[in-house]
Amino acid sequence: MKVLVIGGGGREHALVWKLKQSPRVEKIWCAPGNGGIETEAECLPTDPADVPTLVALAERLSPDLTIVGPELPLVNGVGDAFRSRGWPIVAPSQQAAQLEGSKVFAKEFLWRQGIPTARMYGVFDTSRDALAALSGLNWPVVIKADGLCAGKGVFVAQDAASAEDFIHRAMDTNELGSGGNRLLLEEALEGEELSFIVVTDGQHYAPLVPTRDHKRVFDGNRGPNTGGMGAYSTDELLPPKLRQQVLESIVEPTMRGLASEGILYQGFLYIGLMLTASGPKVLEFNCRLGDPEAQAIVMRMDFDLAQVLSELAAGILEPARLKWKPGASVCVVMASGGYPSKFASKKKIDGLTDAERINGVKVFHAGTLRQGASTITNGGRVLGVTAAGTSVERALATVYEAAAKIHFDGAHYRKDIAASAGRVHAAGD
Repeated sequence: MKVLVIGGGGREHALVWKLKQSPRVEKIWCAPGNGGIETEAECLPTDPADVPTLVALAERLSPDLTIVGPELPLVNGVGDAFRSRGWPIVAPSQQAAQLEGSKVFAKEFLWRQGIPTARMYGVFDTSRDALAALSGLNWPVVIKADGLCAGKGVFVAQDAASAEDFIHRAMDTNELGSGGNRLLLEEALEGEELSFIVVTDGQHYAPLVPTRDHKRVFDGNRGPNTGGMGAYSTDELLPPKLRQQVLESIVEPTMRGLASEGILYQGFLYIGLMLTASGPKVLEFNCRLGDPEAQAIVMRMDFDLAQVLSELAAGILEPARLKWKPGASVCVVMASGGYPSKFASKKKIDGLTDAERINGVKVFHAGTLRQGASTITNGGRVLGVTAAGTSVERALATVYEAAAKIHFDGAHYRKDIAASAGRVHAAGD
């Protein structure tokens, strides 16, 4: 098989690394890739959001399978463009990708299908209307930008002043771009968050191992939201009773609802959950693997990813093929100084080889470039230092040992990833 992976972040490096282990795979291209992927696949400078360019690239390469990492090409319709030409691709349709591309579309789908979610207070097209709706609400309140905002479009406002500030920044000063032109307000749910991701060919589905992401930039869940500062996976996140509840009340109705509405879904479906006292509820959908959840997930895969995704694209997914290593995995994101605000790039990275000499460690690159014999920073989230272990505690000890060996000017990372490991809501007892 010859495989094309679209994207250039840590998630895509994780996919390339796992695909490369398949005896079926003889060639991997990554568009555009990054400094770490470059050592494991052929990187092709490409705008991953430009569907006509991706079509032209695939026409030239003739890959046996294309796998899409980020959300923009999905929302822009790359899945439809490839399938209309008979090209195998792991990507939901453009209509299905609206589950991530529009928070309003997703909310209305959840309502129609009777899937548990937070109560919505309203959808607003102007800051004046959004500000007027704040009076009389119970705090905290969740404010969501309707469109894509690179993981920064959700804000939990503790009071009216902070809500007003976010509304002004989103709608009046345009800090979130066009994604912030429309806002929705909803109740804030209490509990532990959980990332529950499934793969589906449109008829059959298979859950991946559960993960928990850490969105805030600083320890103790402080500071602004980011694309994700770390994640961990252990089966203890989802006891059997709670897992069954998630499947019955959320996953199954979602799959049935997509089919009943004629929405073609072939690919990864990320379901962001809040485990509340009254049961699991949907916070959001993403139409691709999470990042950095993907890095933690691939470390526990005990199956041929290329075979599974090839069968998925052909509509013949066999859920029984997905086997998982016991134990746990942890990914710690090393970020540039200043991230998620303004940050400097082109800083030399030292210690990568020493970190990967540690047993059970893989360093996935996100924002990096090769410059001669050196690797330099080229983004906000730079590296995803990832380790597997027989327990969360062992994986944590290993991953932080590895992270301590890596240095670049301004580097920072959270020291409390997986601090809540093993804590699940009473609903799962």
